[in-house]
Amino acid sequence: MSTEHRDLIAERHDGVLYLTMNRPDKLNALSDHMIGGLLEELNRAAHDREVGAVVLTGAGRGFCAGGDIGRMRERNEGGGAEGAGHGASAGAGEQGIQTRISQLRRSEEVSLLLHEMPKVTIGAINGPAAGAGLSIALACDLRIAADTARFGTAFARVGFSGDFGGTYLLTQLVGPAKARELYFTAEVIGAEEALKLGMVNRVVPAAALTEEVRAFAKRIAAGPVVAYSYMKAHLNLALKSDLRTILDRESYGQTLTGLTEDHKEAVKAFLEKREAKFKGR
Repeated sequence: MSTEHRDLIAERHDGVLYLTMNRPDKLNALSDHMIGGLLEELNRAAHDREVGAVVLTGAGRGFCAGGDIGRMRERNEGGGAEGAGHGASAGAGEQGIQTRISQLRRSEEVSLLLHEMPKVTIGAINGPAAGAGLSIALACDLRIAADTARFGTAFARVGFSGDFGGTYLLTQLVGPAKARELYFTAEVIGAEEALKLGMVNRVVPAAALTEEVRAFAKRIAAGPVVAYSYMKAHLNLALKSDLRTILDRESYGQTLTGLTEDHKEAVKAFLEKREAKFKGR
């Protein structure tokens, strides 16, 4: 099953929603249409029991270059329909500034959905991930990178402070000192360095990326997706909470997942020495 938005392709296979940012001639730089498609597909998938995992990748040789620099110039020169806020065309007065802030904040819900939706989200980093593109990659639960992938915050190079949650997400993954260095210097790093820093989970040969990601995502989608949703919520809460709060949430989640058909099937399969057949309920 495939759905094509302008600048985004959505496909479903084996319980996995594959989202491909589709502006290969621009290294998949963000556009209004792409953001709108991502918000639509992610919101729908969050409530769809048939979706067990989400994979986000880019068409062609790039993952996502972030903002469209050409559109930024058009906006700065007083023309164009899209700007740094991926759709902000208002003037620079107070009302225009507030409009840009609101438009950008709506766009940034893409990162929040990837980070918080009750599905496992996987970034398949096939090439350069820069600026907001890097932020969106970091918002995924897991990242599998091609050995040719490159990563950079990029914002300092164009006089921006950063968006799409990158300052929060990168700090959580690599620690405050390294996150500051990567933001202030806008240094571009390779896949192996990103792996050492904890920015990605795995690095695979570029030619094998699609196959590796599909196998991994299929495995996740066939697993206990209800339990995964509680795990994800607990792991996210652990980033900003204390042990007492986590124990309270875990006791709640553990009890509820213990009532699911998936738990009962898994126990039965374990005792019968066979693979469990999860149904997501």
